[in-house]
Amino acid sequence: MNRLLIAAFSLVVGIGTASAADNAPSSFRAGAAIADITPQQLPVSMTGQFYDRQATDVHDPLNARCIVTESGGVEVAIVVCDSCLITREIYDDAKQRAAEATGIPAERIMTSATHTHTAATAVELAQCHPDPDYVEYLTAQIARAVETAHERLEPARVGWGVGKEPREVNNRRWFVKPEGILPDPFGRTDARVRMNPPPASDILIEPAGPVDPDVSVLSVETADGNPLALLANYSLHYVGGIPPDQRAADYFGEVARQIADRLEAHDAFVGIMSNGTSGDVNNYNFREGRPPSAPFERCRKVAGRVADVAADAHAAIEHSPVSLAMIERTLDVGVRKPDQNELARARDLLANAADPNRLNTEELYAQESVRLAEGPDTVELKLQALRVGDLAIVSIPCEVFAAIGLEIKERSPFETTFTIALANGYNGYLPTPRQHALGGYETWRSGWSYLEVDASPKITAVLYEMLDELAGR
Repeated sequence: MNRLLIAAFSLVVGIGTASAADNAPSSFRAGAAIADITPQQLPVSMTGQFYDRQATDVHDPLNARCIVTESGGVEVAIVVCDSCLITREIYDDAKQRAAEATGIPAERIMTSATHTHTAATAVELAQCHPDPDYVEYLTAQIARAVETAHERLEPARVGWGVGKEPREVNNRRWFVKPEGILPDPFGRTDARVRMNPPPASDILIEPAGPVDPDVSVLSVETADGNPLALLANYSLHYVGGIPPDQRAADYFGEVARQIADRLEAHDAFVGIMSNGTSGDVNNYNFREGRPPSAPFERCRKVAGRVADVAADAHAAIEHSPVSLAMIERTLDVGVRKPDQNELARARDLLANAADPNRLNTEELYAQESVRLAEGPDTVELKLQALRVGDLAIVSIPCEVFAAIGLEIKERSPFETTFTIALANGYNGYLPTPRQHALGGYETWRSGWSYLEVDASPKITAVLYEMLDELAGR
């Protein structure tokens, strides 16, 4: 693509280096590594739809990609895994193993999933069931990524920047005309929005929320200026267009590969693509629609555009040693549960299901209602905030709506801030209270949408306290 055209969509803003107030140290070390998390046996269950799909082929490897940084005796690790969803139990186990092997405190290890819908199942969800052998392998390999990156610590420098790629992010929740509202799995028709409505349709009114076009970049290079690792962040759910029987890392893995080419990096370079606040965002232009694409074509195209923007942002960064700090806190959040009438209806649906092993959508949500009714009234969420010089990274264990990420960026006391979602566990979608009131798929009570309506303001309130503390306020 013409570089001038790329530049039109990738104006770099907020390029960061350590400020005078940062008291940047004279030394900074970093190491990076990749550990393969591709299942070792086929076929294997894949998460990404309500029903189990068996992968019988591998398009590209799944990896856990890690950066470890150290400054002033403070060590921090960031791991991003090519997986749809990963439980807190898996992450906590992996962190404990890595902590014992490296000395990095578990609370200074940030882990996340990319949300590719063509990776092996790691969470018991809907009608997808993880293989215990794969769970053990995944856990061990996440720990291995941290251990190997730690072994590779060397003198380094770091910097950060932000580019923009607005063409590939579209809010997938739309206000539609009344005739466009379909009954939900609970028999209601009171929603005001619809997820993924028919493209180029006359029922469309307008998107129900914003998008975040930022491509945020944390770049690490060796002391002599060679690219060591690059962590990118973009608020795009996933791309898809992958055959249903193939495992693939989606556009996340493709960006990681392409950014290495853009930077002409050596073989040991580690590119990483993390998922931002994309709970209500995909790359389909609903107003205009688009022609069909060949398998993987969209993944490669989107990845190329994002990699171009990330490379442009990287080119403007001035790297230097900086100081590090990290905070981890937990927060108890309420669980939405069915009332007695809803529970009775759910049990009746399940009792009359034609095939318990292949529930229809209404029956599946009935199953979820029963599970939630029998589960705890609150859940504990793990939240983290990391400072790298004047850059802040926060993490949330949910599929976070874009409006929340934009608010965090606006409210943060730091020059540059971004959110890594699906981090340190999985607690479903995180809509705002306003979006809850509008209804739609992401709000339907289930194992992938169960937090209380006011969860998002409670979570962001804690994150703001953590960011202020990191900023010395």
